[in-house]
Amino acid sequence: MYDTDDRITIVDDTGVEKDFLVEALFDMEGESYALLSANQDEEMLLMRVEEDEDKEQYLVDVSEEEVENILAAYHIAVEADEDNIIH
Repeated sequence: MYDTDDRITIVDDTGVEKDFLVEALFDMEGESYALLSANQDEEMLLMRVEEDEDKEQYLVDVSEEEVENILAAYHIAVEADEDNIIH
């Protein structure tokens, strides 16, 4: 199982390896997601966590629709939190 602060290496379609830090893990609509950051620049990736029949986890790209839904839910959560801040 991935954990926050875990470091992972992702190999892109051209075979280039890049190290990422797991910044956050969360579930939404029955799916698990990981937010990853690259230390050497400000690149962030959002990927879905999937599991095979042997319980091995792996990361897959997310669709544009998933990204839009997650960002919309995030903005709603931030606004709700701002509305509940005690001054």
